[in-house]
Amino acid sequence: MAAESAIGAERDSEKIAVEIKSFVGDSDISAFHTALGQYLNYCQALEEQEPERIVYLAIPVETYRDFFQLPFIQRALRRYQVKLIIYNPKQEEIKQWIN
Repeated sequence: MAAESAIGAERDSEKIAVEIKSFVGDSDISAFHTALGQYLNYCQALEEQEPERIVYLAIPVETYRDFFQLPFIQRALRRYQVKLIIYNPKQEEIKQWIN
């Protein structure tokens, strides 16, 4: 799961697309800007091609706890209605879905 990629899948009866981000690198804010831009681009592209597919941004649990709780990040997530999957890269396990 730690590799950065986009995948299509199904969750129950929902069609979803998942943009997986590892947030390993020098700057979390730079990685966030890139991830948010890609997320918004995928949302826009899928509106035209597969409007029933829901896009999620998958991020590591530590990044969610340490970085995604900052007020600036929380405001951006609300403003752009970003749906999240919080995963544990070591256990390769989804910890939380946030709509």
